[in-house]
Amino acid sequence: MRATLYVVVATLVAGAGLASLNGSSAGDEYAAMPAADRFTFDPLAISLKGVILARLTLALLGGLAITSEYGSRTIVSTLTAVPRRGRVLTAKAVVLTAIALPTGMLTTFGGFLSGRAALDSSGAPYVALGDPGTWRAVLGGGLFLTLAALLGLAAGVLIRSTTATVTTLFATTLIVPALAPALPGPLASWAAKFWPPSAGGQIVTGYRDPGLLDPWPGLAVMAGCVVVLLVAAFLTFRRRDA
Repeated sequence: MRATLYVVVATLVAGAGLASLNGSSAGDEYAAMPAADRFTFDPLAISLKGVILARLTLALLGGLAITSEYGSRTIVSTLTAVPRRGRVLTAKAVVLTAIALPTGMLTTFGGFLSGRAALDSSGAPYVALGDPGTWRAVLGGGLFLTLAALLGLAAGVLIRSTTATVTTLFATTLIVPALAPALPGPLASWAAKFWPPSAGGQIVTGYRDPGLLDPWPGLAVMAGCVVVLLVAAFLTFRRRDA
């Protein structure tokens, strides 16, 4: 699909652009911050802010990998040529991973460099590649974005409609995390800590919030959610008519 190239380029640009803008803004605000806010200042998370948008773009790419076939009805030809549906879905997951993984790694690495440069030019603290936690965030962030793409694939198989899949992914990856603090007390705490996109996003942070999961457990929550949805998608894909 031509959309694949557009999504990949948009992801790379968004990762670097948002990191640069966010780093410049946060750097300008740092000088006026009180001591308590400086203690929680997280230059690593600021540099990787582009992951917030990149997780949506790659999730959309994953969804389009299957919904585009349902929309054009080429899914009938695909399943006629390859009747074993498990093989079809596995092939799509493998190809999607081969695209999303390097794209995710380049997005986090480029975003880190852009954000670091913006923080440095603003006179704010920044982290270097050799500092503790940096490579974990950069490489783990790439894995997180790959999981987001596979999440989109699972959603596309289950929903089949491009419009409904896009709406669902937009709501689950952006709207719910943004509105979580406004939910009633216990529900807000649960959503902030265990909602898969929010939990997985902890992999790109440096500051440890005691109320949230640590980076790797958070990524494990995201991975577990993706596995469950892929299994559900596989079972649905096998049993449902094209």
